[in-house]
Amino acid sequence: MSTPEARKQDVEHPGQDNRLQGTHEQTHRPQNRTPILLARQLEKTVDSGSGRLTILNALDLEIHAGESVAIVGSSGAGKSTLLALLAGLDTLTRGELALFGTSLSSLDEDGRARLRAGQVGFVFQNFQLLPTLTALENVLLPLELSEAGVDTRQAQQWLTRVGLEARVQHLPKQLSGGEQQRVAIARAFVTRPALVFADEPTGNLDRATGDRIADLLFTLNRESGTTLVLVTHDPQLAARCDRTLTLDDGRLHETDASGAPDHATDGAVRP
Repeated sequence: MSTPEARKQDVEHPGQDNRLQGTHEQTHRPQNRTPILLARQLEKTVDSGSGRLTILNALDLEIHAGESVAIVGSSGAGKSTLLALLAGLDTLTRGELALFGTSLSSLDEDGRARLRAGQVGFVFQNFQLLPTLTALENVLLPLELSEAGVDTRQAQQWLTRVGLEARVQHLPKQLSGGEQQRVAIARAFVTRPALVFADEPTGNLDRATGDRIADLLFTLNRESGTTLVLVTHDPQLAARCDRTLTLDDGRLHETDASGAPDHATDGAVRP
């Protein structure tokens, strides 16, 4: 896990205009061939009115440090369910799932939260900002849960970096949708996490605003050297990732550059 000094250094060089202009030295994380995320024969079933419903079935997945991976699929295919499982926000029915080399099945809810603290950031479609907290206070939340501790200056610098230096004391209801998502992105990156999950990050935004948010997300991800797992229905957004995986019939299939399934993977998705 990165030290407070390293995180402080990362946010104190936001570019020529203290936002996203100019160059920014990319953080190079140590290369480790152990996957950040590893799923083997993952299954998720839930009770329905007519019996057990299988959402994910014998799903295999490997994601390594520094990758950006898009997960696409039709509505109801289980994309958000898969993301929640990978992040340890939900529990699998059977199979093996490891995050940072630690089996999530071996941890209770508090243990999974401790594993995520400071190492995992989230960006959600509906922003998930606490309505009674200011933009600054929302960005401070992950720092309060991490080993770095509360650093108001660091949170302010991240809000400046996403272009909201004039909005730090505003409540979410006083911000536009695009501004709320910028707060959420600052919150996701403030601890300089190893992994960011984004669930339809532009889904509640108009195309122009969504494009600007996507530019911001990918810029910060590239500069920070973070691993990004992105769930989206937008093929243009998915195309910006290193890999695109399609969730269909409970399994993942790699998609090549032309958009056609890569049948050679036979459901076992690997880099």
